[in-house]
Amino acid sequence: MNVLVTGSSSGIGRECALLFLEKGYDVYGIDVKEDTIKHPHYTHFSQDVREKANLPAIDDISILVTSAGVQNSTDDISINLKGTINTVEKYGVKEGIKSILMISSASAHTGLEFPEYSASKGGVLSYMRNVARRVAKFGATCNSISPGGVITDLNKPVMEDEKLWKEIMDLTPLKKWATSREIAEWIYFLTVINKSATGEDFLIDNGETKLNGSFIWP
Repeated sequence: MNVLVTGSSSGIGRECALLFLEKGYDVYGIDVKEDTIKHPHYTHFSQDVREKANLPAIDDISILVTSAGVQNSTDDISINLKGTINTVEKYGVKEGIKSILMISSASAHTGLEFPEYSASKGGVLSYMRNVARRVAKFGATCNSISPGGVITDLNKPVMEDEKLWKEIMDLTPLKKWATSREIAEWIYFLTVINKSATGEDFLIDNGETKLNGSFIWP
């Protein structure tokens, strides 16, 4: 089966692409950045997910993961939400699709982060359920995950600030953040092993949102 991952050059998207390659899949990646994966079964397209008309023609996608995203930029809504819609409508809502996984955020549940970022990720949740209804006729699942803190370059402003990091850990019951690899494993489970959960969002935040929610930033 062919897998398409957006945002595949770094962070969660890159780890997701690498995991599917390890499992023997043919993986396509779309990212505005150049490719950072060299593998005989990986094909990279340097493209902006906002530019719907310029998205590459890729046939026979069985699994779609939308990981392209930004945080606290001037383009949060156009990339995180509209970019997700562009890629899902082009590659996901069609005969042959087996599963779709969208990346939302814990802030979609709490609103405790940057305004446009929270709004963009909240939109992803609603859109995910719209798509889940439409692809059910193909026997396909469509879900989302909402990570809390993840160890990525995007989060360095708080990870590298000793005072802020302590404040975050004081509010996080499990006293840790997830790695990108752990999030990739969740994605693999929900798109490959899962056959019955659809239209669901999975909160992966070490207990911070439901047990003690807050948002800390410089």
